[in-house]
Amino acid sequence: MKNKTINIITLGCSKNVYDSENIMGQLAYNGYQVKHNSNEQSDIVIINTCGFIHDAKQESIDTILAAINDKQTGRIDKVFVTGCLSERYKDELPKEIPEVDQYFGTHDMIELLKTFKVDYKHELIGERKLSTPEHYAYMKISEGCDRSCSFCAIPMIRGKHESRSIESLVLEAEILASKGVKELILIAQDLTFYGLDIYGKRKLNELLKALVKVEGIEWIRLHYAYPTGFPEEVIQTIAKEEKICNYLDMPLQHINDEILQSMRRGHNRKVTDNLILKMRQQIPDVAIRTTLIVGYPGETEEKFQELKQWVADAKFDRLGVFTYSHEENTHAGKLNDDVPEEIKKARQEEIMELQAQISYEKNQEKIGHIYKCIFDRLENGFYVGRTEFDSPEVDNEVRVKAENNYIEIGKFINIKIESAEEFDLFGKVINQ
Repeated sequence: MKNKTINIITLGCSKNVYDSENIMGQLAYNGYQVKHNSNEQSDIVIINTCGFIHDAKQESIDTILAAINDKQTGRIDKVFVTGCLSERYKDELPKEIPEVDQYFGTHDMIELLKTFKVDYKHELIGERKLSTPEHYAYMKISEGCDRSCSFCAIPMIRGKHESRSIESLVLEAEILASKGVKELILIAQDLTFYGLDIYGKRKLNELLKALVKVEGIEWIRLHYAYPTGFPEEVIQTIAKEEKICNYLDMPLQHINDEILQSMRRGHNRKVTDNLILKMRQQIPDVAIRTTLIVGYPGETEEKFQELKQWVADAKFDRLGVFTYSHEENTHAGKLNDDVPEEIKKARQEEIMELQAQISYEKNQEKIGHIYKCIFDRLENGFYVGRTEFDSPEVDNEVRVKAENNYIEIGKFINIKIESAEEFDLFGKVINQ
């Protein structure tokens, strides 16, 4: 099949992106022509699905059905499905959509590759084919999750927590750096649990200290840090190490103690507030990104107002809101989904409107200041980049007019902010 072109369509989170990049690397090494999320016609389509919440599942199903239609009309030859949806519904999907040539779960990469007569090569882990711009890359430091959050299906989809060794991660970082990667974005279901399974204690801090020594890596960014049991020495390391961005993605989900207890989060409001306070005291300019869930079973108007007031007081730098999705086979799935969908949506909009105002005020404070930025792309007459306080795709962007300016993509440039909107900063180059 090596004369066939393969298009890998990735749905869901950055952890799926990482998996797709590994599949692409293995296939490309063995001579296949591989594309990612391409609109061009391909012979074979591999869909890496998401199965986390209702909307993501629906997107995955719609994408599968669209590919099946292309297969039936002769535009493509074969359709393969992998990832979270096919892991979660591995018994149901082949019966419901039998037109797919083969389904694979989240742990079936070796079987998927064998379909293409490719033997999985462990030594190619750092040689994956990046789908991101070449100056930044995601790096998955562990797989799975040992938490038991009531609303979450991830443990049943991804399995138990499995850390990778510090040595293997440093080697991957060195390989990525040799290819021009300057920013590493560490991802996992739970960064703060890292190392407990293979070293007997949490080792995120030791991993960070090893990664900052990798020559060529200039930014290290932390995503998905669980608040319960947060290793506080990591706060000190972020504050001390220049390469580690003063940025932390820490999903907090809610603040009402009864809701947190029902969610089985393992922390309460006091613990949450104390952790945020410690971070801001030790890293004064830290940007904290969080995600919240509204409409969880038992979320009364009073509990929602407590959440809303907390958001107003905490003033997070970045914030996203999900409406609660009632998922089968989760602990919360046994509860009464008692908040109507229209109320969930209204609460989501209320929080996001509040956050938009907070973001606008914080961005206005940046006017006149100079920031080190890395630029990701040229778009509609603007160079579009980010500060260390912003992650790709989900956070603020810095825009510089391309007219009378030249900025090399992937290069760090000092930018003076001249104006700001809710989620965009506009500036000019200070030095080339």
